[in-house]
Amino acid sequence: MTNEETKKYQKILEEEKARLEKEIAEHEALVDFGGDIDGGEEEADEAEEIGNRTAINADLKKQLEEIEGAIERIHEGTYGKCLRCGGEISEKVLYIIPESELCEKCKLASA
Repeated sequence: MTNEETKKYQKILEEEKARLEKEIAEHEALVDFGGDIDGGEEEADEAEEIGNRTAINADLKKQLEEIEGAIERIHEGTYGKCLRCGGEISEKVLYIIPESELCEKCKLASA
């Protein structure tokens, strides 16, 4: 992978990182359901909303960790190398999932 290609992916990853950090902060903002005691159905809806926000935030944080790992690999000079077999990760895979840790062959083998 050329230095120019690596810089292109670093820019994409940094932009996605910033977007995710903003989205995580928005999801972590407390929702004000009010201090009143609602009926059972309304309380259930509020509990479901909290559960949904927690699940979404967990997914966003996992994706952020993967992106931070890819940025770290760029700084280490190992970006674009499969963490399992050490082979090159194809441009096709990186174009779709720039934070990918595995080459197409290893992804298929682990599926």
